[in-house]
Amino acid sequence: MKENQDARPWLTRTLFPTGDDPDPRFTLANERTFLSWMRTSLAFIAGGVALEALPTDVLPGSLRTVAAVIAMGLGVVLAAGAALRWLRVERAMRERRSLPAPAVVPVLSLGAVVAAVTVAVVLWM
Repeated sequence: MKENQDARPWLTRTLFPTGDDPDPRFTLANERTFLSWMRTSLAFIAGGVALEALPTDVLPGSLRTVAAVIAMGLGVVLAAGAALRWLRVERAMRERRSLPAPAVVPVLSLGAVVAAVTVAVVLWM
């Protein structure tokens, strides 16, 4: 543990109360991964907005609304999961522990599969 922890900014002391600063390259890589998850989250949200905003005859109105809400909901869950993952990974690096598994990946995968199957079933009918 660093001797002069009080010299760290308030937010850093609050989010990372224990451990040592990791190699900056690892912290920056963790940040880039977080930003990639955030781009994906924004894409889901934008896709949901587009589904609802653009009228189409391919999907019935109620199904289009449900699909839009699911896409936007996945985007919100993904954004929250990205923030939690960033924090958990950063803490693990600082405390020299194994990196945690990405818990948001199964949620994202399941949501995408459900959405794709739902749309495929509707289009098949």
